[in-house]
Amino acid sequence: MAVLAVLGAGAWGTALAAVLAPRHRVTLWARDCVQAEAIELARRNDRYLPEIALPESLAVSSDLDRTVANAELLLAATPVAGLRELCTRVARGQTPLVWLCKGFEAGTGLLPHQVVEQCLPAGIPSGALSGPSFALEVARGLPCALTLASRDAAFARASAALIHGGRLRVYYSADLVGVEIGGAVKNVLAIAAGIADGLGLGQNARAALITRGLAEITRLGVALGGSAETLMGLAGAGDLILTATGDLSRNRRVGLELARGRPLAEIVAALGHVAEGVRSAREVAKLAAQHRVDMPVSDAVNAVLDGRMTPEQAVARLLARDAREEA
Repeated sequence: MAVLAVLGAGAWGTALAAVLAPRHRVTLWARDCVQAEAIELARRNDRYLPEIALPESLAVSSDLDRTVANAELLLAATPVAGLRELCTRVARGQTPLVWLCKGFEAGTGLLPHQVVEQCLPAGIPSGALSGPSFALEVARGLPCALTLASRDAAFARASAALIHGGRLRVYYSADLVGVEIGGAVKNVLAIAAGIADGLGLGQNARAALITRGLAEITRLGVALGGSAETLMGLAGAGDLILTATGDLSRNRRVGLELARGRPLAEIVAALGHVAEGVRSAREVAKLAAQHRVDMPVSDAVNAVLDGRMTPEQAVARLLARDAREEA
């Protein structure tokens, strides 16, 4: 039985903490002391995961220093926007860190591992946990398969073994860049799938978007040093399929609402959760241009989010592209 700290009491952090608590000593840290007290008292997270009763063995705290002090592994469950601050606050210790967020840091365009490298002392093992995983289904104990990636292969294997168990299956990988690119770019493409569905373009169009979207993810991932094989796995194809088709997908929901003509600001405000694809689209476009990677679907999503095109215009532009060899 290991001592684990899940840092961030959103839906995904709460779900993972709930699943791990029967097998390990787990503390769920919430930034807001009022939220922490409410979760502790009600034994549920009424704000982010109200459907799930939390195990009695799960400790809840708003004291970050105390939560981190005795932990053997930290699981950072903040959005990408909060990762830098969290890493800076825990950097005094030497505890290994695994992050759950997917996307790019706004402004810098950095992937999570690059943010972590800037904040944590050298030599602290770290990695990313990614893959197709809706928080609600994980919390309900439904089967789920994930990938834990780290440049330290031994750490990836050991950390995956700690989290693996029950109906949660965890593979390990040394391809950190590939896993992170898959998790980041699929959110942008899920918005595209939502737009297509919202416009009533049919299942043929959705299948085409997913397939061509996977090609875009793979091109960018390989250009940045990732493996094409990784992007055909859980963190690439698996996560893209789930996020582009699942009704629990926040990014797909953004696309659906854009197709209905709702303003982006209104859509994001109504979600109540972070939709990382909205934040990541611009960074994906920058990276694609920098590395001369052709990403027409991602570019179209970025144009819609920026207000330079309507969803209908973006679809028309994609359909007007010249015929070419698929590969």
